[in-house]
Amino acid sequence: MRILHLSDTHLDRHAAPDADGADGTAALRLLLAELGHLDGIGAVVVTGDVADDGSREAYGRTHELLSAYAGPRGARVLYATGNHDDRAAFADVLGSGHAEPDAVYDGPAGERAAASTVQGYRLVTLDSLVPGKGYGHLSAGQLDWLRGLLAAPAPHGTVLAFHHPPLALPSVEVQRVFGLRNAAELATAIDGTDVGLVLCGHFHLQLTGRLGQATVWVTPGVVTRIDLTAPPGTERAVHGPSATLVDLAAPYGPLLHTLHARDPRMGATVYEADAPEMSEVIARLGL
Repeated sequence: MRILHLSDTHLDRHAAPDADGADGTAALRLLLAELGHLDGIGAVVVTGDVADDGSREAYGRTHELLSAYAGPRGARVLYATGNHDDRAAFADVLGSGHAEPDAVYDGPAGERAAASTVQGYRLVTLDSLVPGKGYGHLSAGQLDWLRGLLAAPAPHGTVLAFHHPPLALPSVEVQRVFGLRNAAELATAIDGTDVGLVLCGHFHLQLTGRLGQATVWVTPGVVTRIDLTAPPGTERAVHGPSATLVDLAAPYGPLLHTLHARDPRMGATVYEADAPEMSEVIARLGL
């Protein structure tokens, strides 16, 4: 069982470069073309910020591109929401994020979680979106639903997928502020269950750690990657569509490794925000 893990595709209604030159549609097309040789994929999992502008056109185009890639491989495509996503438009086009879910949670605020079993592995997407904010939170209702779901183990274990990581680099303030705010509650909910892997996005870079018994993996972004060689307190985004290949059944697994498309602009700066700009973003979206 292998998962192609994507995040932060950031497509928009225009399918054209933005003011900084980032183009989610072009980046996703390039990445999928570069990954044409991959086989044995059971699922493609997209951990949020599917759309940059929350438009139905963006969700429809993403679904078209990923279905064309996954369909011939017999792979399922599963989506979760991120902070740039719009729940109503997401649901109109992608439903629960699963084509044929085993279980779905519909929350009072429109949040939606779902679970599907693929090759004996239970894949669960959660909704960590807090509208208008950069940080994430999993509602009490979702966590209660998750506890009930996990009460019965899956044949080969469970993988959680959502947008906001429950961990951060201590030295990177924007990660500390914009991660999952109730990571401890999630850790309690999965304690003693068969959850062995948590897949996230949002930070646009690769990062790994632990949450209880589970390995946490943050995949780099498709539309851009964050370059941590920038001075502390600033943020530099660069070109270079990336993804993660997750091999759940490999010896010493789960094995995870990043895949980088051969973008002719690889490493070229998309934008660079100085310390005052980052402070303003953190104050506006983190409080």
